[in-house]
Amino acid sequence: MKPTASMPERAEQFRQAYRRLKEEVGKVIVGHSEIVDGVLTCLFVGGHALLEGVPGLGKTLLVRTLSQVLDLKFSRIQFTPDLMPADIIGTTIISESSEGKRTFSFQSGPIFAQIVLADEINRATPKTQSALLEAMQERQVTVGGTVHKLQEPFFVMATQNPIEQEGTYPLPEAQLDRFFFKLVVNYSTREEMSTILDRTTRNEWPQPTKVMTGPEIEEWQKLIREVIVAAPVQDYAIRLVLATHPQGEFASADTNRYIRCGASPRGAQAIVLAAKVRALLEGRYNVGFEDIRRVYMPAMRHRILLNFEAQAENIPSDQVLAGILNEIKEKADVPITVNKS
Repeated sequence: MKPTASMPERAEQFRQAYRRLKEEVGKVIVGHSEIVDGVLTCLFVGGHALLEGVPGLGKTLLVRTLSQVLDLKFSRIQFTPDLMPADIIGTTIISESSEGKRTFSFQSGPIFAQIVLADEINRATPKTQSALLEAMQERQVTVGGTVHKLQEPFFVMATQNPIEQEGTYPLPEAQLDRFFFKLVVNYSTREEMSTILDRTTRNEWPQPTKVMTGPEIEEWQKLIREVIVAAPVQDYAIRLVLATHPQGEFASADTNRYIRCGASPRGAQAIVLAAKVRALLEGRYNVGFEDIRRVYMPAMRHRILLNFEAQAENIPSDQVLAGILNEIKEKADVPITVNKS
């Protein structure tokens, strides 16, 4: 990307790069277009993605394919109940020199990569899950009082199985909140299944090629933050988040009835950043109300905590959020006032 290029030129270059990246991923991944868009959105805003779905739907394959089309260091961590934090972040070991002198040295773990696949993350204990918190938020790891910076760009792509609950440990709210999107992977269609079988049972293994580097990703991340968000559109995103707070100013009847804890400001940040990506892909340089609506569900479904009544009635978070989307108006009756003093 030329540093002197105009905003329209840079936006067009971004769309071409995005299209080329998605085409390479599509050589291996059949269908799941919305899921691929969600993962790529996380990539271009510097966020982490949580993919949820039953086994065999291609969640792990998607992340591995993404690592093949990006010139980034990749590592995979298979989460199990006996996995320890040191197995992820590394540990300090004692080494002996040829002169017999003993020194302490840090042996880095698989977290020291740029794309980290946390496979079946909910199979590890909360103690082990917590080893990811600092890395995901601060892009660093602290061991023995020493801070080790992670190489940018850095992404955690985690998968989990929502059906099998035996031997699993649900992610705590603090962990979930650090994921930019939660993407629900559904079953393939009849046509997609046919294509999958054609590719996998006839000794035809398409190989994607690397089309993007880390510095390029960082440049696109800077471009996305330059997209304009008008005050009414930003206020719409804010009110959609505030509408998840029980007994709050914008809380709906379903919010007060089913939600125990609403979303944090990270939810609003995720909505606005993801909406900027959508706007650029649509050929616009400013975010619209429709962009906000399109990214609301994956950005928010894991950030609200339902109460016992919702669980007893088997009410999913998506149903509550859909009600909020239908109820909150695009333009507020009373405009927002910001005290800049």
